[in-house]
Amino acid sequence: MKQFDAALDRLLLAIAGRSSGRAITIIALALYGGIGLALPLIFGMSTPWLVSFNMIGTGLAAAFVLAWFGLRVQESHRRHLVEWTSDLRLLNAEEFEWLVGEIFRREGWKVEETGQHSGPDGNVDLRMSRDKQRAIVQCKRWAAWQVGVDEIRAFGGTLMREGLPGSAGYYVTLSGFTDQAIAEAKQLGVTLIGNRGLYARAEKLRKREVCPVCGSSMILDRSARGWWFRCVAAGCNGKRDLGSDPARAVELLTETPGGEVRSAT
Repeated sequence: MKQFDAALDRLLLAIAGRSSGRAITIIALALYGGIGLALPLIFGMSTPWLVSFNMIGTGLAAAFVLAWFGLRVQESHRRHLVEWTSDLRLLNAEEFEWLVGEIFRREGWKVEETGQHSGPDGNVDLRMSRDKQRAIVQCKRWAAWQVGVDEIRAFGGTLMREGLPGSAGYYVTLSGFTDQAIAEAKQLGVTLIGNRGLYARAEKLRKREVCPVCGSSMILDRSARGWWFRCVAAGCNGKRDLGSDPARAVELLTETPGGEVRSAT
């Protein structure tokens, strides 16, 4: 029964992840109208059966809508992690994988999160594809301990099991790698991304509001008069008032933020 439930959850998430809001609405209406109303009427079912099938149709329709909505919220959370997180050590293991996945998405990869936090994940946290290429990612949210050679060898075994070359493997950590691990990864062809490399990639991919005066990045700030951008470059007074454009501020705060949110004092 648990395997059936898990398979059903995967099916729901797979369909919801590949569907637009309009498509999910059509699916939900079809499930409710088809199973909940049309099917019982076509077969002339009695009232108890009509009520039962109506509940089943309603439940399935709601499941698809909730799965789609949950994925959209998760996508928004991933975007916010990249835009607003300045200290990656504050992220938990799941958020760390989301952030890494979002970074690869912005680099052009199609990413699927597969890590299981309640049990073994088979050394695969992300599965990726781009231009007919496949790749897998192992994420280790280790901040104090370096990744050793044993972890890299285990990941190499995973690549073999997946039928992938070493160049299709990415190992990402918040800390670093031992010399033996670096040597092993070089021999296998695995790409290692440590603390500095991860911060550099995140910084490069963050969406920034450009200062109209000097071209540097601006940060989103707030005062008693409303929302505004101000330049972070020393000596530059460039800023942009959002007081007359509140919709833009809402968009930046909820969907595609342009920088760090701070409260002015």
